[in-house]
Amino acid sequence: MSRTLSAPVTVAFDYTRSTGPVLGRFLTGLRDGVLIGGRTSEGRVVVPPSEYDPVTHEPTTDFVEVSPVGTVTSWTWVPEPVKGQPLDRPFAFALVLLDGADAPLLHALDAGSPDAVSTGMRVQVRWAPERVGHITDIACFEPLTDETSVSPSGGGIIEDHPVTGVITPVSLDYIYAASPEESAFYRGLEQGRIVGQRCPTCGKVYVPPRSACPSDGTPTTEEIELSQTGTVTTFCIVNVPFLGQKITPPYVSAYVLLDGADIAFLHLILDCPADEVRMGMRVKAVWKPREEWGTTIENISHFAPTDEPDADYDTYKQHL
Repeated sequence: MSRTLSAPVTVAFDYTRSTGPVLGRFLTGLRDGVLIGGRTSEGRVVVPPSEYDPVTHEPTTDFVEVSPVGTVTSWTWVPEPVKGQPLDRPFAFALVLLDGADAPLLHALDAGSPDAVSTGMRVQVRWAPERVGHITDIACFEPLTDETSVSPSGGGIIEDHPVTGVITPVSLDYIYAASPEESAFYRGLEQGRIVGQRCPTCGKVYVPPRSACPSDGTPTTEEIELSQTGTVTTFCIVNVPFLGQKITPPYVSAYVLLDGADIAFLHLILDCPADEVRMGMRVKAVWKPREEWGTTIENISHFAPTDEPDADYDTYKQHL
């Protein structure tokens, strides 16, 4: 059997959220070099401030500036940092109780080695060179060697320009390992073919192929080469632009039921106005130039109308 395929995959997007008046005040303070906590109804100062009091459930309105110096209450060493962590060299994640606060703040501690870290050690904030109103405005904490050397705060919050929103990039890298059946499907695409698998029990043909029939659980063993024409079953007109979009809206994303298949798969419908796409429309695969082919569904650029009469509803009604 041919070797199964695998490929690196990255899922990434920018997570955008509004901050509200409480977290917004904390982040505005970070931007301006000031650490802001919130006082609860029990008199405890929490950094970052909680949006609502844990006892009364009332919105937090009492804010307190705390010191950029604090004490490590707990820590763990990170010997091999990974992408996206605060530092690109070994460091500690530490809970730091800032002077003037009653609950610790979790952040990175740049200490050089685990032998240089201890519970109870005194540390101070190392501010990022450029601050924008994000938790990363604190680059990290660092050991405090002289209480008199504490960096002064930024001089107070600029109330006229509060931070009202933050954008945080989110990314996940992983290796996707295709099943033997999927590997055969992708190798078929590399040859300009669309292949599926037939269930020996019920006779249904699945594309992309499944290792087992979802109807009866029987392993699929017979490879079937499918037609490159099919029928649009359901579709969506994409009108909203988004980050990383390769096609200018409006365009159509549709489920195409290939002739001879028993399951539809998702692809683009192009080469016609978006408002002319309809259920039952007959379409055909349009391939990229052969020199651009790989082991990917993107070898098929899109599907385009065949100009045949629309398929009868009864031929695809079970596939909506």
